[in-house]
Amino acid sequence: MRIDQRNAGASVTFPTGSNVFSADRWLVNGIQNNKMTIQQDSNAPTGFVNSLKITVTSAYTPTSNDSFNLQHRIEGNNLSDMAFGTASAKTFTLSFWVRSSLTGTFGGSLLNGATNRSYPFTYSISVADTWEYKTITVAGDTTGTWLTTSGIGLICLWSLGAAGTALGTAGAWAGSEKLGATGQVNLVATGSATLYITGVQLEVGSVATPFERRPFGTELSLCQRYYYRMVSNVSFGRFGASYNGSTTAGQAFVNFAVTMRSSPTALEQTGTAANYAVVHQQTSTVCSAVPVFSSANTFGGVVTFTVASGLVAGHGSQFTSASGVTTAYLGWSAEL
Repeated sequence: MRIDQRNAGASVTFPTGSNVFSADRWLVNGIQNNKMTIQQDSNAPTGFVNSLKITVTSAYTPTSNDSFNLQHRIEGNNLSDMAFGTASAKTFTLSFWVRSSLTGTFGGSLLNGATNRSYPFTYSISVADTWEYKTITVAGDTTGTWLTTSGIGLICLWSLGAAGTALGTAGAWAGSEKLGATGQVNLVATGSATLYITGVQLEVGSVATPFERRPFGTELSLCQRYYYRMVSNVSFGRFGASYNGSTTAGQAFVNFAVTMRSSPTALEQTGTAANYAVVHQQTSTVCSAVPVFSSANTFGGVVTFTVASGLVAGHGSQFTSASGVTTAYLGWSAEL
């Protein structure tokens, strides 16, 4: 939970019917908006620096097939040795640290990428506002389709509220989408309730081993395979070399920090044109429109920029943040 490129620790509101990311690789989904928030937090068990904190801001009782959840999606390339969908499917263990203001039996689920195979699970929280360590051992699924490519191989899901057919019997594989376990505590149903989670690990075998601690730089690089945000950090922070196609527009090429999982198809930016500029002929011209996506592959992206006037067609330039702007960014996603 140490990497949070998108939000830098800021709170994120649970969305309605779409996925929103909090800390890197961790997404949230909710059937109703404005019921919960999630953010990186410094409350963590001994040996950890950060956790994800979920807070109920407006109590809601799930009905019908409602579902609120926290997810981590594992790429199929990282699961090829598990042999899911075959008679040789391996047993694996999920372990994590959790803390909540509520006690009782909580639920979650493990699903394939197509979400037509699922394994609802439960875990108990015995003492309120106290970190507890949980382990869940699962016999690998011998049926179903499990990707071993760059697509979604396995979804690890913690339910924060569900009802109806979204719930299933814990402890067995089901041939349908189950997003929680029958009888679970629905966090979203209690106003101001909190849940923290950290130290999540999934590994082959029936015994949970100590958490694997990787260098910060290694963890950041692994995250950047799925999402890369380039932040200016300084006034006139350079994003990339550019070419002026006309007197008012040009394109800049931005190198990604690592090879991404797939080619991004969109560009994220601050939404403010004045945060960006073009340095050319020993002068700087502020952009008149926000930069837009032009193209990308797995190792870099092309950004189109626009100014009111002043460029020389055919000349080179630098695409930068504007004078005094240190928070301008370009974001590229190849998330699962």
